[in-house]
Amino acid sequence: MVDIRGHAEDGFGAVADAFRANFDGVELGAGFCLYVDGKNVVELTGGYADVERTRPYDDDSLQLVFSSSKGVAAICLAMLFDQGVLDYEAKVASIWPEFGAAGKENIPISWPLSHRAGLATVDNPPPLEEVLKVQPILDALADQAPLWELDGSHGYHAITYGWIAAEILHRLTGVRMNAWLQEHVVTPLGAEFWMGLPEAQNHRVSPVRAAAPPTDPAALERILAMFAPGAMGGRALTLDMSLGLLDADMSWNRPDVWPSEIPAAGGITNAASLARIYAATIGEVDGVRLFGDDTRTLVTTPVTSGMDKSLLLDTKFGMGFMLTDGILPWIGPRTFGHVGAGGSAGYADPDLGIGFGYVMNQMAPGILGDERSGALTAAVRGCL
Repeated sequence: MVDIRGHAEDGFGAVADAFRANFDGVELGAGFCLYVDGKNVVELTGGYADVERTRPYDDDSLQLVFSSSKGVAAICLAMLFDQGVLDYEAKVASIWPEFGAAGKENIPISWPLSHRAGLATVDNPPPLEEVLKVQPILDALADQAPLWELDGSHGYHAITYGWIAAEILHRLTGVRMNAWLQEHVVTPLGAEFWMGLPEAQNHRVSPVRAAAPPTDPAALERILAMFAPGAMGGRALTLDMSLGLLDADMSWNRPDVWPSEIPAAGGITNAASLARIYAATIGEVDGVRLFGDDTRTLVTTPVTSGMDKSLLLDTKFGMGFMLTDGILPWIGPRTFGHVGAGGSAGYADPDLGIGFGYVMNQMAPGILGDERSGALTAAVRGCL
């Protein structure tokens, strides 16, 4: 019997049951948290923080959440818009002149944030040790010509999204995204979320465990197509094998990777913080509100349609947020947030007043959420 820790308020027992039931499947260690109308009503952890099953997965555990990081980066930029600092339709080159090279001079800020900038990877990425310094990959992105015609079509910028978003924030504020996040989001909310982990926190990180190949034939066929030679999906998800999920040493588990600012995939947090941050995008959490309803409406208005050139599915994006599209394990038509490779998920729903956070160390084959977060979403829906 797996040890489950935490609380679920009256009326949310079914959510705790769903969390426990996940451990009958692939779950190794995980955390889940739910806020309703600014109040923490469910907060659970369970299982083990290591494959050897020697460390409990508890409220001290920290977790790499891959692309769930993108939603928090999008929140930072939405806050700048809310404050009148950022204009989504301003040209990127107007604040980052070097970006205007190679035919990118007219790309508005909204396009890289919604995966329409043709910069899902770079043709000649620096080696990993240079990528981790950040500036070399920023220079490569500035020099890169768009990889497809800039006609409004989109392809998931799996890793490059974060560096572009962070540099936009940096050019507007003079502050790196991780430092800005700590000052304006993390500290006011009493949360924990790093896009560049301090070494003193390394011992708390639960390493991710790679997923087994999918058993569903259709899912396997799509994965194989995504990672076919030269396919945009494989290039985007691995930065042309410079940094990715498929390398033999699982580079994401290396402590020398964690301090680097990789806002699209390198966020390290816990479920309680993820849910708390999202709850503060739709209402007050202990007096803190991150942005207003008008901003939320704008940044969650869909701006993409049709086939995603990277993921080979119809995906729907606003200003950095994934939106309800019939594939994601979202709870309602106006839900917004982001999932991470292997299963993590963070989202908010303004109609139900919820902030949702799920993190785990055992990856599943999916890139767009999986059965575990879907089961938790279904349980929450039933309780509400």
